[in-house]
Amino acid sequence: MMISSSFRRGLYFEEFNAGQQIVTPGRTITEADIVHFAGLSGDFNQIHVDANFSKNTPFGQRVAHGLLGMAIASGLATRTGLMEGTVMAFREIQNWKFIKPIFIGDTIYVEMVVIGTKEIRRIGGGSVEIELSVKNQKDETLMKGVWNVLMASKSTAEQS
Repeated sequence: MMISSSFRRGLYFEEFNAGQQIVTPGRTITEADIVHFAGLSGDFNQIHVDANFSKNTPFGQRVAHGLLGMAIASGLATRTGLMEGTVMAFREIQNWKFIKPIFIGDTIYVEMVVIGTKEIRRIGGGSVEIELSVKNQKDETLMKGVWNVLMASKSTAEQS
């Protein structure tokens, strides 16, 4: 079952099913993104911020921080509205792999697939495992992994 960004916002735990697919909107990575992230994180590694240095690397140009890509993926997932008002916590990242670099000018998006759910009554919801693939405008997978999020139960929300 494919879900676009036009579905009802804020799905509850019970509304997630293995196999659901969600595709986020895209976002183009800019030089400003990299510079701001370097300032926030303190990671001014030359591969990210020095154009002359980066010309002599295997990539031939500056690359975005891997963690910047992951942070933007989180923002893109949020833009779908999937967890708006129903997420309880971001619990875990599993098996995250950085496969290819993200370059300035790349437009990235995220393909998300629900791979499992587990009810946790004591918290009034359950955990949802979502496999993510961060892709560029060429549909190349740049990074991937699994997120585990805690989602509120519809029955708990109705009791409030």
